[in-house]
Amino acid sequence: FQQFNLLSSATVFDNVAFPLKIAGFNKNEIKKRVLELLSLVGLDDKANVYPAQLSGGQKQRVGIARALATNPKILLCDEATSALDPKTTSSILKLLCSLRDRLGLTIVIITHQLEVIKECCDRVAVIDGGVISEMGDTIEVFASPQKDLTKHLVATVVRRDLDDLLSYTKLYSEYKENSRAWFLLTFLGDRANDPVIVDVAIKTNAKISIMAGQINHIQNQPLGFLVIAVDGSKDAIDTALKELTDRVYKVELLGYEVE
Repeated sequence: FQQFNLLSSATVFDNVAFPLKIAGFNKNEIKKRVLELLSLVGLDDKANVYPAQLSGGQKQRVGIARALATNPKILLCDEATSALDPKTTSSILKLLCSLRDRLGLTIVIITHQLEVIKECCDRVAVIDGGVISEMGDTIEVFASPQKDLTKHLVATVVRRDLDDLLSYTKLYSEYKENSRAWFLLTFLGDRANDPVIVDVAIKTNAKISIMAGQINHIQNQPLGFLVIAVDGSKDAIDTALKELTDRVYKVELLGYEVE
């Protein structure tokens, strides 16, 4: 359905009860199950209300309760938050995560909103031209996207400021005397909080400038990006690169800036 598709002439109770009636449950079973579901989705007091009296978020909650009525193992959500405002979207996502954990559900979410994936998905698959082009743990895909489409999608929710910075910075692929190297560092998990830059600067005597940075959280795991510039000879830069590679999730040489 493109909308909530609730039966306008039926109460919230009867909307949730509809699949149970079709499945042949008796009245007592239906009443008990519907009230349990309305409690789960936070609509205990809306059983006798009609859909026209509900907000968009409340209608979506009724739809979720109805979908869960017959105890499915998999809940399919096709653009479940696209018609909702940001605040309501957040509350629906928290509800879905809560239901997943409490009921042992597998939830498959189809969405073009990367914020939705970032907040509640354990794994992600990117579909390009009807084919799965990339798939993996959400934190891994966001930290190190492989395909161009995935990189573009991920850039809409992470690295936005960094990409803007790099768009007007002139960098060269070859090292020249007195140039400094620009690196993109990716930090993942607990190591996102380590004092890496300070440690490497002290150990290698390298002059390290922080040009831009950003920390995101994917499924409550820190994912950090940092653009740094390292001054010094080619040997000093290479030594700093080795130390950085040993300490962070990923190091990417962006190029050399000639002063």
